[in-house]
Amino acid sequence: MMRKLIWVSGAVILAWCAWWWIATSGLTRGIEGWLDARTAEGWQAEATSISPGGFPTHLNARIADLALADPEAGLAIQTNQLDISAPAWWPGDVHVRLDDKPILLASPLGQSELVMQDGILALNLHPGTALELENLGWTAGPWQVRDATGLQAQAQSLTLTMIQTSGATYDLRADAQAFSPGDAARRAVQLPDGFPQAFDSLQLDATVTFDTMWDRNALDTRRPQPRVIKLELAEARWGDLSLNLAADLTVDSEGLADGTLSLQAENWPKMLDLAQGAGVLPAQLRGQADGILRALARSSGNPDTLNVNLTVRSGMVVLGFIPVAPFPRIVIR
Repeated sequence: MMRKLIWVSGAVILAWCAWWWIATSGLTRGIEGWLDARTAEGWQAEATSISPGGFPTHLNARIADLALADPEAGLAIQTNQLDISAPAWWPGDVHVRLDDKPILLASPLGQSELVMQDGILALNLHPGTALELENLGWTAGPWQVRDATGLQAQAQSLTLTMIQTSGATYDLRADAQAFSPGDAARRAVQLPDGFPQAFDSLQLDATVTFDTMWDRNALDTRRPQPRVIKLELAEARWGDLSLNLAADLTVDSEGLADGTLSLQAENWPKMLDLAQGAGVLPAQLRGQADGILRALARSSGNPDTLNVNLTVRSGMVVLGFIPVAPFPRIVIR
């Protein structure tokens, strides 16, 4: 009996070792294949090495000197190290640990450097060849972003989640604790020295239905596009400034939105000052924006407070029959 048990145990151990080796080799080949496919599409997709590990309970891969650049979107990232880990019994629960060292980022807005402590990206995928996304979470401790002009932003933590509720519908949550613009950003918007360093609140809560599932094809071919957006709350509170948004929108194939938009803003004239100082609001449009918002504020009884419900029609924000401003196209590149 003991001999039989030893043989069975040995066979199980050998089978597990074989499975771990096959799965780890598959993970490494899958990463290499994905990089090769992106290169064939015209991307820069390079890594100096992919090192397996994690035996016996996990499938690990450490990617060294990873550089990715999508010329069509104008986005690029470069990091010294990226650690990928998944349980050996189900490789669809993936954890990606970001490097604590500076991560270089590039976009059409310019180049910057991200430093993030304990940055972890967690993905839960449904079984199947499509690898459909069930949950996505990104958490981190203190982080900051710098560019050539200095510190742009920092926060004590970051929480981003995307949870599938049904089909192509996902609940989205975002929260940055103690978010604060850096000295370079404060100078750009001409903030007074006495203005608070950090936001009191910066968060988002929404439910979005996309036109297709988020799965392996989302990166390989076409990004799923939002078609129904229920924005329960987008809140930013900073000193004596407060902005709250809620929306119920449908989006067409061109990215043009239709629906309703609720806006609450306290001390909105100072918000215009900040927008103009940052270059977001051109000086020649300041008077027009001020006149429109002042007219809207009169209905709330306080000239410094906005509390209005607006209509979005074919990509234009309207109040009654009066066009107020264009609404941004909603397209994921």
